[in-house]
Amino acid sequence: MDSYFDPWYPEAFAAFSREHWAAIIILISLGLLMYLFRSAIASKPFLQKAAKWSLLSALLLPEVSLHIWYVSMGIWDPATSLPLELCSLTLFLSIAILLTDERRLYPLVYFAGIGGAMQAILTPDLGYPFPHFRFFHFFIVHIAIILTALYMTWVRGYRPRWASIAWTMVFLNVSALLVGLINLAVGSNYMFLMRKPENASLLDLLGPHPVYIFVEELIALGLFTLMYLVFFALPDRVKRRFPNKKEPASLSPGG
Repeated sequence: MDSYFDPWYPEAFAAFSREHWAAIIILISLGLLMYLFRSAIASKPFLQKAAKWSLLSALLLPEVSLHIWYVSMGIWDPATSLPLELCSLTLFLSIAILLTDERRLYPLVYFAGIGGAMQAILTPDLGYPFPHFRFFHFFIVHIAIILTALYMTWVRGYRPRWASIAWTMVFLNVSALLVGLINLAVGSNYMFLMRKPENASLLDLLGPHPVYIFVEELIALGLFTLMYLVFFALPDRVKRRFPNKKEPASLSPGG
């Protein structure tokens, strides 16, 4: 058996190692490229199609491969292998919005997708280092979730509204309730609702269980508000006050 697929790989992931920094730099670089070429991609249908299917491939193929790996290694377990983490949910929402252009999904992909995936990339709950299969799966899908939100924003022209923050918070709480019931049923810890992750994470700074769950709620609300203010509300106010540069109309306002 190839050691790169070994579920009992002898080495552990190290946060902010050279390979971890490389993944962060790749995310930043791809995000900058999408921003710089947003108008060119938006104006050419074949480039939009290429970007869309590249993102779908980066979301779907690693996730399908993960579950094939679970089964082939004999380690599939309902307590650890179900796609019920927040980033798993936003991964499926990202796939859905790319396939359907459904505007009601956009706030969830933008706020919960970027917020959850960014935290995962900065403080990975990952037991396998580079070049293990799980290392590539983890960073590819989380980067793709963030890039999907940026694609829908910068290329497709979707935008959230203030009410989108409330809609996202409702989604998070309903999801947590349903996932919590599953945790109780199968003895799992999806979304870290039952206890903190074993690896160091931001949750270590937020108090004991269940206090950190409520603190997470407040942080999420503050983060989503900041994401709306910095990237939408304040730029719109500046444009209204200094209307010198004419911006192209949004292709499909969302949220």
